[in-house]
Amino acid sequence: KSICALTDKVIFWFSADLVQFCLAYYFQKSYKGELFSIIDITNKPKDFFKEQNLVKFSKSWFFHDHIKVKKNPDLKYLENFEKKYNIDLSELASNDRIFNHFNDCYKFSEEEINSILEHECKFFEKVLDDVQPDFFITGETTLRPHHLFYEMCKKRGIKILMLNPANWKTFCYISQERHKVDDIKKISDEEYKECNFEFLQDLWEKNKVSKHHSKFFSEIKNSKISLFKAAIKFLLLNNDNINTHYTYFGRHKFKILYKEIQDSIKKRQRKHFIDLNLLQKFNYDKPFVYMPLHQEPERSLLIAAPKFSDQIKTIKETVKSLPPNYELYVKEHPTQGPARGWRDISFYEEIIKMNNVKIFHPNFDSKILLKNCKLVFSVGGTSNFEASFFGKPSIMFADLGYALIPSIKKLNSYEELKEGIIDCMNIHVNPNHVYNYIKILESNSFDFDILNLETNYQNFFYMNGNLVDVVIDDDKMKKFLLDNKNELENLALEFINKIN
Repeated sequence: KSICALTDKVIFWFSADLVQFCLAYYFQKSYKGELFSIIDITNKPKDFFKEQNLVKFSKSWFFHDHIKVKKNPDLKYLENFEKKYNIDLSELASNDRIFNHFNDCYKFSEEEINSILEHECKFFEKVLDDVQPDFFITGETTLRPHHLFYEMCKKRGIKILMLNPANWKTFCYISQERHKVDDIKKISDEEYKECNFEFLQDLWEKNKVSKHHSKFFSEIKNSKISLFKAAIKFLLLNNDNINTHYTYFGRHKFKILYKEIQDSIKKRQRKHFIDLNLLQKFNYDKPFVYMPLHQEPERSLLIAAPKFSDQIKTIKETVKSLPPNYELYVKEHPTQGPARGWRDISFYEEIIKMNNVKIFHPNFDSKILLKNCKLVFSVGGTSNFEASFFGKPSIMFADLGYALIPSIKKLNSYEELKEGIIDCMNIHVNPNHVYNYIKILESNSFDFDILNLETNYQNFFYMNGNLVDVVIDDDKMKKFLLDNKNELENLALEFINKIN
């Protein structure tokens, strides 16, 4: 058993995603330094975190207790903060799903946003000044405040230990940055006799992460009984988050219930439009570039590629940059509907009307498009990785570890697209490079089925994923920790080994 230095301090970020709290429980058994936590949760589970003795923290802070909305925010402080940390707060705010167009319950004023940012920044600075942590243990930073704290830790030289899905099998790894293996700058040129694209595609079929995502979304929110029970509970219980959490502003009970019913009707109407109008047959008449859409709202656009979060604009810019006689084939994300609800019909209509653009049904087999395209373009998804298995070069805007594969080109602006597309089309994909990247993933990863654990806690605590503002019972948490002991114990040891 590895034991860390007594003087080390570790700070965790907890949210409704219970993986990190469960990890902390087993982590403390092998770690002898001090533990701290920032807790971003709603009011009903707050009592559990306030009173629990399962994990011994030197100090914990409830995020929303420190965030106020006031008049006359200190703009000078925010300006100095941006310079100090080299963080663009305006860009982060404009891509925050609570502050922007994805929130149809409440429209924040500029003054309110700046006030929230001021309180967040001052709170995070005070925590870091008081604790002076050696390590920050975190999952992927899916929401803006979490990501802001991560960026501040990084700028202060605090060692980041982020749990990353490897997008390969059920593997994960721990690293400083999202979807980047630490300290790998180049992949090997080693060659393998058996390595060709047929071999790689067979490997991809066996190990691709999309089948695990499909399973996850098929098992979450799939029970009408759980949905009905969650709706009754939501209506009967006190909704005090609306006064204490800016993320709940405007979320009045009957407004939310009405919106849920409305969204259910819209979902069916939009799916009907999709089934009638999005292509389900492949008629190859011109060379084409393939662009799969991202699910929205999602971190992969809003945080990983904030300058490229407008997918309609990205489609238009890509079409403008295509060589003569080329078309752009766009495909809807298969989990957009199950996870977020299908997009507004006007979104699809705008794409359908575009010249040299075809849009495919979410159920259309992406392998057909991968096999027949000349190039894959994705702002920052797994499609860039998948393209390489089919011998196709690809372009992305997000900064991801896949870019180690020489056939995946990262661009920084729309202005680079025209030249980037031409350059990429002349790239020959070496299957050995793809195989060597897989070897990097596998040698730096460990087996931890994070989606399975998420499914388990969504069903166990959150009524099949339908309601997160619930009371968490101490005995129930103990049972969950015991039921998932082997996986969580192994995960904790991976973090201990990473620290050492």
